[in-house]
Amino acid sequence: MREDIAWQRLEGAVIFIAGLALAAMMGPGWSWWVWIVIFFAPDLSMLGYLAGPVSGAVAYNLAHIYGFGLAIAALGALPVAQTPWLVAAGLLVLAHAGFDRMLGYGLKRRSGFQDTHLGRIGTRN
Repeated sequence: MREDIAWQRLEGAVIFIAGLALAAMMGPGWSWWVWIVIFFAPDLSMLGYLAGPVSGAVAYNLAHIYGFGLAIAALGALPVAQTPWLVAAGLLVLAHAGFDRMLGYGLKRRSGFQDTHLGRIGTRN
């Protein structure tokens, strides 16, 4: 595995663990199944591939960039909102992005679902 990819995967692991820990610290009081649904919700963006590889890559990448989860968490932290459950949801979305990176599923290229910024899915880098 290339050194730069190994570092990005390690970064993903740190973000995954930190996102989960911080979400738990928010104490949203959800049932276990709500945690799972929110954690995997970003993968619904794969439905964008029904419209083609370019639309799919855009939809997937928007839902899987670190900034998306951070933006959701920030909305919940605004003084006018102060909604800990929204902060926790954003942190779970962030954790999901880190989880994917940790496993080698990077942001998608327009050439197809298998092509990511971490290399081609299913091949050793």
